[in-house]
Amino acid sequence: MAENKPKTATLSFGNKVLELPMMSPVSGPDVIDIRKLYAEGDVFTYDPGFTSTASCSSDITFIDGDKGELLYRGYPIDQLAEKSHYLEVCYLLLYGELPTAVQLDAFETRITRHTMVHEQMHYFFRGFRRDSHPMATMVGVVGAMSAFYHDSTDVNDPWQREVAAIRMIAKVPTIAAMAYKYSIGQPFVYPKNSLDYASNFIHMCFSVPAEDYEVNPILSRAMDRIFTLHADHEQNASTSTVRLAGSSGANPFACIAAGIACLWGPAHGGANQACLEMLREIGTVDRIPEFIKRAKDKDDPFRLMGFGHRVYKNFDPRAKVMKESADEVLGLLGIEDNETLKVAKELERIALEDEYFVSKKLYPNVDFYSGIILDAMGFPTSMFTPVFALSRTVGWIAQWKEMIGDPTQKIGRPRQLYIGASERNYIDVENR
Repeated sequence: MAENKPKTATLSFGNKVLELPMMSPVSGPDVIDIRKLYAEGDVFTYDPGFTSTASCSSDITFIDGDKGELLYRGYPIDQLAEKSHYLEVCYLLLYGELPTAVQLDAFETRITRHTMVHEQMHYFFRGFRRDSHPMATMVGVVGAMSAFYHDSTDVNDPWQREVAAIRMIAKVPTIAAMAYKYSIGQPFVYPKNSLDYASNFIHMCFSVPAEDYEVNPILSRAMDRIFTLHADHEQNASTSTVRLAGSSGANPFACIAAGIACLWGPAHGGANQACLEMLREIGTVDRIPEFIKRAKDKDDPFRLMGFGHRVYKNFDPRAKVMKESADEVLGLLGIEDNETLKVAKELERIALEDEYFVSKKLYPNVDFYSGIILDAMGFPTSMFTPVFALSRTVGWIAQWKEMIGDPTQKIGRPRQLYIGASERNYIDVENR
């Protein structure tokens, strides 16, 4: 019986013919291995945005944009959002398998016991202006963690990497809540070990020392789902930033701070904030036709935020779960008559029925609903991206740990298509 030959791709240019090996993933399209393209062919590839380039191999998250599929370690996101909870998902992303009851209890205990931050970090916050954006504060404080936790910065020590991972998952919610409290002039609220992960974050954001505060379980569940749905999303811009920073051997706190900085961009993590701001700009239901007309005009720069997705070409699998949470939260809080909510519901109806939106697959995505939920809970728009950042921290860490352990990983060094001046001689200033 003849052996199956490895698949190859033939590349012809000039008088050269190269046979490039091909690699087959578990799911998704085959990949052409071009690692020796420069050495053997003296050429580079040109791929702005790296949209056709696999920068690494990974077994953490898989997305099929055509099917509208998102898998964490092989598990569909809708199943995890319905049956699991965030810390169990964190364990899955970090270690590759769902935990046993004993493993989960031990993991949750470790996270809970590490939620407090170094007391001197409280003084660090006071160096920021009160009106600083919480994301600006988070970039600085998370990056500064390496100055407070020296015993978990050696990337070559597996145990220090483990300690750093636990610390960040546990402490980033505390830092995010502190950034919020600082921005509104309220005292910091310490974490409570008696509360679950999502409830603890809500409590740190909205409680005050002067009175008791009870976290509603519906709000806690909605927050936990937001965390779960945003925990990882394959090789997106911020994850790639974390991997690129980590490829240099930078400490884990610096790498996550780099990811937070990238996430801050309105085209990435700021999309849910931009969506809510758009809904408020529209203002009332009667103005929707005006903005729909503008959205359909290719010469008008206005774009509907919260609709469609760069990766998902069918539907966003996270959006259905988030919509259910939105309905539960809004029902609980009794704010169905809110004008912004009315605008959102009418836009949603139009997007699902209008031929223009249907044909272009501009369906409501996860950002459309998450912004509505966070606004209903009482978060200002400036806190939307920090919530996203703390959700994504575990994904960044899992991807960073995987990269550190990959023997084929090299320091990131993209190439370029140079279009500047060719070599020329310096001209003395008096002769110019």
